[in-house]
Amino acid sequence: MLYKTLSAAVYGIDANIIQVEVDCSGIKCDQDHFHTVGLPDAAVRESRDRVRAALKNCGYDIPPTHITINLAPADIKKEGSGFDLPMALGIVGAYGGLTKKEMSDCLFVGELSLDGGVRGVRGALPIAIEARGKKIARMVVPEANAKEAAMVSGLDVYPVKSLLDVIHFVNSGNGIVPIKADGDSLLRESQQFFVDFKDVRGQQTAKRAIEIACAGGHNILMIGPPGSGKTMLAKRMPTILPPFTFEEALETTKIHSVAGVLDQGTGLVGTRPYRSPHPTISDAGLIGGGVIPRPGEVSLAHNGLLFFDELPEFPRNVLEVLRQPLEDGTVSIARASMSLTFPARFMLAAAMNPCPCGFHNDRTRDCQCTTPMIQRYVSKISGPLMDRIDIHIDVPAVNYKEMRSTNEPESSAKIRDRVIRARQKQLERFASSREKLYLQRPNVFPPHPHLLRTLRRLRTPAGACDDPAGPERARSRPHPKGSPHRRRPGRVLQPPAQTHRRSYPIPQLGPHVLGVTKRMHRVTTRADEEV
Repeated sequence: MLYKTLSAAVYGIDANIIQVEVDCSGIKCDQDHFHTVGLPDAAVRESRDRVRAALKNCGYDIPPTHITINLAPADIKKEGSGFDLPMALGIVGAYGGLTKKEMSDCLFVGELSLDGGVRGVRGALPIAIEARGKKIARMVVPEANAKEAAMVSGLDVYPVKSLLDVIHFVNSGNGIVPIKADGDSLLRESQQFFVDFKDVRGQQTAKRAIEIACAGGHNILMIGPPGSGKTMLAKRMPTILPPFTFEEALETTKIHSVAGVLDQGTGLVGTRPYRSPHPTISDAGLIGGGVIPRPGEVSLAHNGLLFFDELPEFPRNVLEVLRQPLEDGTVSIARASMSLTFPARFMLAAAMNPCPCGFHNDRTRDCQCTTPMIQRYVSKISGPLMDRIDIHIDVPAVNYKEMRSTNEPESSAKIRDRVIRARQKQLERFASSREKLYLQRPNVFPPHPHLLRTLRRLRTPAGACDDPAGPERARSRPHPKGSPHRRRPGRVLQPPAQTHRRSYPIPQLGPHVLGVTKRMHRVTTRADEEV
């Protein structure tokens, strides 16, 4: 006898509807023969033992027969444990245990435990979105994924705890009420932070640089000695970013749900992500990968902040893979079986010491590093990657007077209000004809800084630039080997303060109070005026 149910498989951050076809021969054998076809992976093949034990412990004695389960379409690889529930339901239906002969308007997802309980699965939100797109009216999910799937309007989501609940729901339709969720109220409730900028004493210049970076979506690099507060400042950056819109929260929740890092019982990611990978991370862990690719850290930081502490300690090959997502806002992962694209639009914040010992140009301690040591240390970061970081700021150690000051530091709420006003002005400025091609969604994360620079050049008349050389002349950087009179055969002399990766000197506080790179001077100045 044949029985069909519906389930779904997740690929990337999208899902495909899978039809689970269960056929039982009806001829008893010495032992049962359980076959699963349709390109199942190891987790799907192992489901036969979980399904058999769950049915037995729920009171269903399955006779030893030939059971064949087909996961259609058969040319798509299936992975995960979410097919346990539709398989068990199909076996019960094939033996006549269900009153309905067909369930074409309901989708089932869930992992079975040996006692018949239903555990949560990954990707409930993208599955719910796909079910609504395919005009499926109902969806049965584990209770742990109910709030997440209920974020999709126009779909009735039924939370279940055990296999018996599902069988009773199919036979009688009673006992389970569809769950409802209000996304706006969840967003409001989740706007709570355990850190605040008022906890940071001193570092007014660094705070101002961070405020400007958050206002324009610029990448920022903080350079300073150990203990100056670089990590503490970075952890508080999400508190001044504008709150999520529902569309942003939904997109971010899809990525976290597929990666399996969404907290159980949490229907929505309500605050902007903050991801801080360890320097031992691999390039696949950062970008994403696997036989069926999963999101990496750059995608988990989508619409949020990605922080690299001790930037030169990361392997060179790991840092180089950041160049494409910083420019494009997406990550493309190609495998032999499929090619997937994950969103990766984030702010990059990084912190580093100026030298291996960390006290180069420090007022309180002497640096023991030689010039070649400093050069080798800083040259771990390539020029193209450094060029994608718009703001470089010096973060000196806080002195005792600032630590003991009685003045109350500014809170994150006040800084966030200024950041929101600056972004609103930016959206109004770029809301005309030509820029609409680039800003299709005006309420989401701001465009990349290189796009802002392009738009700024288009709007600035010739000769109006603050560069006396004019906009047509390329901006130059110091020669990597210094001026000609400083050269000697077989030796290169560089001042310690200018030792960096070739033509990229270590940023020092110059005429501009922020110490930003000259390339971003015009854009940062406009953002500064807005803030």
